[in-house]
Amino acid sequence: MPQSPIFPAVLPTPTSICILSSLATLLNVKGGSPPVSNKGRAVEILDPELLWPIAGAIAAGAVIGAEREYRASPAGLRTHILVSLSCSLLMLAAVHQMAWLDNVPNEVIRIDPVRMAHGILTGIGFLCGGVIFREGFTVRGLTTAASLWMTSTLGMLFGVGFYTLAIFGTVATLLVLAAVIVTERYAPQRRVVHLSAHYDRHAAASAQTFRQELARHGMKAITVTEELEGDTLTLSAIADGYSDDRVRNLVAAWNADAMLRGYKIHPQSA
Repeated sequence: MPQSPIFPAVLPTPTSICILSSLATLLNVKGGSPPVSNKGRAVEILDPELLWPIAGAIAAGAVIGAEREYRASPAGLRTHILVSLSCSLLMLAAVHQMAWLDNVPNEVIRIDPVRMAHGILTGIGFLCGGVIFREGFTVRGLTTAASLWMTSTLGMLFGVGFYTLAIFGTVATLLVLAAVIVTERYAPQRRVVHLSAHYDRHAAASAQTFRQELARHGMKAITVTEELEGDTLTLSAIADGYSDDRVRNLVAAWNADAMLRGYKIHPQSA
């Protein structure tokens, strides 16, 4: 075939094929043909792919929240259910983007549940920080914060369809939270108490005598501080070996001391 002097014959190259393919795709999206529609896959709440993850997330949040409610924690039943349910719904929305982005071509949809999981865990971190607070010498709420974090993880696992792993995690979490009964009863624990005694400044009291008095009642002083303000001498100590019987005997001895003006006992929570 003779070549045209204006349009010479050009053999196709890989680069030209790629450019032509991209132009064809662009023209197809812009106006050549209507965008691909996913309306046939409309989201239905009774769809098992949606119903079972939601039901599992609610159940996991309910059982963990019930245990926290029983322990009178800052976050109880409703909080854990809402956390688990919201995480599950967000992951379902991320996984099933093809169903609700019905006017967007499939070529431009990028399903990335990991990015959604990162956002969820960031928000849960702020929520967990709100249940941790200091009460005297004790920091409370750490276990509840960990349970909220775990509940959000279980909700995400149910949302992406990892039912076996989510169920195993729920059972393991319950066992860990329930193990506190066994550890409090059988495992050895170091019980610490904060004590303060206010004496008359003329009383024969000192850090050494305070240590000896605590030792007579079965407690070992870790640190002892002295403070004199006006006519009041204050001796404070952090002591190991706390028990209800030992403190009861110590209080009886203090009540019999005429030079003692007052005292304060603050056991550290286990």
